[in-house]
Amino acid sequence: MNILVIDDEPFARKLLMHQLGRLGFERVQPCASAQEALSMMGTPGESPDLIFCDLQMPEMDGVEFVRHLVRVGYTGGLVLISGEDERVVQTAAKLASAHRLTVLGALNKPVLIDRLKEVLAGGVAQSPALARAERKIYSEERLRRAIADGELVNHYQPKVDLASGAVAGFETLVRWRHPEDGLIFPDQFIPLAEESSLINDLTRSVLRAALCHARKWRDDGFPLQVAVNVSMDNLVSLDFPDFVECALDEAGIPASGLLLEVTESRLMKNRLAPLEVLARLRLKRIGLSIDDFGTGHSSLAQLRDIPFSELKVDRGFVHGAWRNASLRAIVEASLRMARQLGMKTVAEGVEDREDWDFLRNSGCELAQGWFISKALPSEQIPDWLAAWEVRRSTFLDFG
Repeated sequence: MNILVIDDEPFARKLLMHQLGRLGFERVQPCASAQEALSMMGTPGESPDLIFCDLQMPEMDGVEFVRHLVRVGYTGGLVLISGEDERVVQTAAKLASAHRLTVLGALNKPVLIDRLKEVLAGGVAQSPALARAERKIYSEERLRRAIADGELVNHYQPKVDLASGAVAGFETLVRWRHPEDGLIFPDQFIPLAEESSLINDLTRSVLRAALCHARKWRDDGFPLQVAVNVSMDNLVSLDFPDFVECALDEAGIPASGLLLEVTESRLMKNRLAPLEVLARLRLKRIGLSIDDFGTGHSSLAQLRDIPFSELKVDRGFVHGAWRNASLRAIVEASLRMARQLGMKTVAEGVEDREDWDFLRNSGCELAQGWFISKALPSEQIPDWLAAWEVRRSTFLDFG
């Protein structure tokens, strides 16, 4: 891996290069300015795989440098570094991400080697340029055939009670098992389904399969709730509540065994139909979760107008909130508000023990994320449940 370190301070530049060397990275090139870096990148074969860039530099600062990276078509990874206020660093990182640059992280000066290792571990495992090149575009007709032929499969990510460690349920995450391309993640086909007429067929197929798996878990002695994501386009179909009720009856699952997670990006585009559908779902005692709260078009007005029973704090606020004052304030305020509204609270994106401990101490009720488990195929759930019981009674000190 070819790494470029850009910093006008010689000591900071040398320190970071030394730390990268200790971590086993040998191809590290220093640059004293952003202009020097751009000149170097213009040389054939010299474009780096990863750039560490200081934000506060004379002549051309790091924010301006980000704009030039977009102009030259840079496809590698980017880590921003600064001694400025942490919120300034985060804003610059958001800007770079909005330009579709691959931002692996943002570091404060002085850079701590443990934090550096964490950022590198999260982003260096694969080439960002290669990951982008491998994304394929699928046609509406091909997706329609995949739904009809049963190529869509459900994976399930556990949701765990933070106070006791008990498993509370699973979120359903659909995958496309493509016969040639392997397992395809939803960001490559859900937007297509929403833009076409396929989202209703897709959601209904996912929901039926999830309820069948929930029935099997109940028969095996695990009466766990299953959550299914629903699109805004599902909520303009006035027969959707009746479909859900019939699907529950067919599977023999009580209404309390199902939670619908509503992603709110287009919730108010057609106001009346979604409000009617959501109200009828709650009258049928089916739980509603406002997913990714605090992102997109999520707002306090939705909490006022819609009878949500659960608030799910987005992963972008959760991971690392224990060390970030701004994120911590947002998470704690969201949890406090949800409690006052009588809503269950869930945090997604729990990636490490520090996230777990912070949320548990903050009074959050449920957690999900890779610290607990990645999303699993249904056939792996029984073994995971057994392994989790051992883990929570030993490592997590629940007794």
